[in-house]
Amino acid sequence: MKKAIFYTLSLFIIMSCTNSGGGFKQATPPVAEKKEHLRIIHGDTVGDDYYWMYDYFGKGPDSTLVVDYLKAENTYLDTVMSGTAKFRKTLFNEMKGRIKETDESVPVLNNGYYYYTRTEEGKEYYKYCRKKGSLDAPEEILLDVDKMAEGHAYYAIGGISVSVDNKLVAYGVDEVSRRQYTVYFKNLETGEIYKESIPNTSGGVTWANDNKTVFYTSKNPVTLLTEKIKRHVLGADPASDATVYEEKDKSNYIGVGKSKNRKYIFIQSQATLSSETLYIDADKPASAFKSFQPRIKDVLYDIIPLEDKFLVYTNKDAINFKVMECPLNKTGIENWKEYIPHRADVLLEGIDEFKDFIVIEERKEGLVQLCIRRLSDGKEHYIDFGEPTYTAYTSSNPEYNASVVRYGYTSLTTPSSTFDYNMQTREKTLLKEREVVGGYNKEDYQTERLYATSTDGTKIPISLVYKKGFKKDGKSPLLLYGYGSYGASMDASFSSNRLSLLNRGFVYAIAHIRGGQEMGRQWYEDGKLQKKKNTFTDFIDCGEYLITEKYAGKGHLYASGGSAGGLLIGAVINMKPEIWNGVIADVPFVDVVNTMLDESIPLTTNEFDEWGNPKNKEAYDYMKSYSPYENVEKKDYPNILVTTGLHDSQVQYFEPAKWVAKLRDMKTDNNILLLKTNMEFGHGGASGRFDYLNDVALEYAFLFTLEGINK
Repeated sequence: MKKAIFYTLSLFIIMSCTNSGGGFKQATPPVAEKKEHLRIIHGDTVGDDYYWMYDYFGKGPDSTLVVDYLKAENTYLDTVMSGTAKFRKTLFNEMKGRIKETDESVPVLNNGYYYYTRTEEGKEYYKYCRKKGSLDAPEEILLDVDKMAEGHAYYAIGGISVSVDNKLVAYGVDEVSRRQYTVYFKNLETGEIYKESIPNTSGGVTWANDNKTVFYTSKNPVTLLTEKIKRHVLGADPASDATVYEEKDKSNYIGVGKSKNRKYIFIQSQATLSSETLYIDADKPASAFKSFQPRIKDVLYDIIPLEDKFLVYTNKDAINFKVMECPLNKTGIENWKEYIPHRADVLLEGIDEFKDFIVIEERKEGLVQLCIRRLSDGKEHYIDFGEPTYTAYTSSNPEYNASVVRYGYTSLTTPSSTFDYNMQTREKTLLKEREVVGGYNKEDYQTERLYATSTDGTKIPISLVYKKGFKKDGKSPLLLYGYGSYGASMDASFSSNRLSLLNRGFVYAIAHIRGGQEMGRQWYEDGKLQKKKNTFTDFIDCGEYLITEKYAGKGHLYASGGSAGGLLIGAVINMKPEIWNGVIADVPFVDVVNTMLDESIPLTTNEFDEWGNPKNKEAYDYMKSYSPYENVEKKDYPNILVTTGLHDSQVQYFEPAKWVAKLRDMKTDNNILLLKTNMEFGHGGASGRFDYLNDVALEYAFLFTLEGINK
């Protein structure tokens, strides 16, 4: 019989209460047993006392011993937070009450049908619908996910795709939250769901123009890497589907899609620093894919087909990207000619193509701009947004022949809005601003754009919002959010949930730190690999700046981040624990070295260009110097709330579990340390519209309790 692992058997003896009406309850936390394990590489020997939590006894997330430990941590959290139960319910109802339960998305015209989703009061999921030719036509319900999800703790639909003749729909279903979808086919004329299904995919399919052939991405069932593009013909056995492309480089992601003009099917293979596109005529699905341009080291490219040429969006000799052009029948790099030149002060982020126009998404001084270019004469103009900090993006624009571009807009004070913009007349039409039920007046809130100076003198943008009446006197609580990885820009956007923070006196701020791409591609380059620590010092410098400028009170500064942003949180509390009163780390990537050494873990090989490969000594030494798990020390830490999901395929449960166990053992303070493991979900949390609000309510209650706010 295997020895029972871990923790003191007097699991959760309630010792005392901080107060009878709320607050944190005091309890004895679980103590994970230590078991010797040594990692030896590059002549460096490192002990890992909690290695047993990783795939222990080879059973993975089904290991009884690991699950028992995670449940013990959940019970401890429930006990400590029990005094906030009533408050959390209030917060949940408050946030849910701002969401319009019976609602409908703005319809999108595609191939003769208006497509939209709608929701119903009390229902967690969506109905995917369409109307033929006119919004006055009868409604067809393609998928009623409320019915489909009955009896499932988790149910996610992905990759809905309708055939060219509008008669069939393909869709993916994930019932575990591992991002492994099974594809199904439904006849929209009869309502029949075909018996054939395709397991272990990325979720979507791409239809050829014959209405019977689809292409899809097949995953490795262990690593979950996207390894093959396969071709399926309706009626055939999916087990015999032909592989039309197999990716040999494990650092590349692959996918398949179709051009907006419906002429081409593309396969794209992309790593962090290089890419390659292959293509065929969508009318000839049985033909062999050919390379547009074979991959070149450190060169990314994407292709946009127009009527008479291909546009090529690329970073070849252009760190902020540029656009080239080439003939439809001569696609090699030797035929590329400059179309939109590189600019040192403007990052080109992408192009949305139409028959007569292109919409160029640019980023300048941290803000997105949408530039409209008429193809006939090259004349350009920009859409005006009129706020100091915001998010704008092209939205659903499936119609190639359209002269109207749909775009989304939001800011820290403006709810998510959908606009149509006539590219010929320059007329802007607001189609919908997301309603905040119960009333919301944006004039009650103030947003600002600030710049902190980093350790090396770099100016770091900060977007922040607060409720008017806020006094900049160095006494207020402030929650600082950050991410800073993969070149992902964290633009300012609205959240009705956040009103629960602002209305109780919190300031909310976003640190646009290096590792993102807010200030151009170099911003990303300066926050990855051997420059990763810039991400962490930028965030710390932003926090200290907000205290110095009296936006945050000393002892009232909080931080949050998730996934790679959880790595950020783990690193900054090792480096500068004293400036934070509390932090929230959601699904945090905190065991960097061990994860990047294990190529069986999903995403590891895809991310060597982001973090480095620790089999290389220089990369190993550097990531070991900042990895949160490696650098936990005997010292005081702030109050900490950590969340994870048992089925998480992106950052697996054992990373935060090991980290919390080590923190419990090493920290010298009496501050709160909590681990919440969702035993049914994965990286993205709950699948329903409202379930996730329980997690938000928990996090807000954690912050409010630290501030002595209980209503």
